[in-house]
Amino acid sequence: MLASQTVENYLKTIYIAQTALSSSKELVPMGQLAAALGVVPGTATTMVKTLAESGLVRYEPYAGVRLTPSGDKLASLVLRRHRLIELFLVKVLGMSWADVHDEAEQLEHAVSERLIDRIDEMLGRPAADPHGDPIPTAQGKIPRQDHPDLLSAPIGTPLTVARILDQDASFLRFVEERGLVPGRSVRIESRDPDADAVALRSDSGVLITIGARAATKVRVRPA
Repeated sequence: MLASQTVENYLKTIYIAQTALSSSKELVPMGQLAAALGVVPGTATTMVKTLAESGLVRYEPYAGVRLTPSGDKLASLVLRRHRLIELFLVKVLGMSWADVHDEAEQLEHAVSERLIDRIDEMLGRPAADPHGDPIPTAQGKIPRQDHPDLLSAPIGTPLTVARILDQDASFLRFVEERGLVPGRSVRIESRDPDADAVALRSDSGVLITIGARAATKVRVRPA
């Protein structure tokens, strides 16, 4: 089956959804997949059945879908192109990290693997994109990350922002204004469950307060 733009988008979306599941045997619900792609469930089901016939996914009616090894490999390479393009746009062309996602969505289907490898080499074989998302290798391998978010990380311990899960432009600008970008240091001062708020101390000593929902989208690692 020739990997069209639609096929690549489905595989990539399933791949990303799978990484959020707690078990390697869990299936991605069809409703979740349809919502992520902006299509009606019937359209998603028809496409998934086609992917299953091509051996790229395992589909169970009324249960969900999961990538096969072949589908997993193809999806990881699409994700590799996307994340390297994002990094190239930020590092080389000077674009804002809040504006590169949509551009990469278009370019990821047009560039060759040869060009992507050249970009990878020029950027120094980076491990992550501007948002902290891991970049798959040329072999389609990607390390699984288990960094805690700001709601579960230890209080009073020096931490480093590792990854921002929400790629929405407004949210990226929100965390950037507060210095919560990958590589920056932060320390959790306190959590207030009643106010759904988390108080943070930035590396410059500024006290920052964000909501609990935003805190779940910021992953950190020990400094």
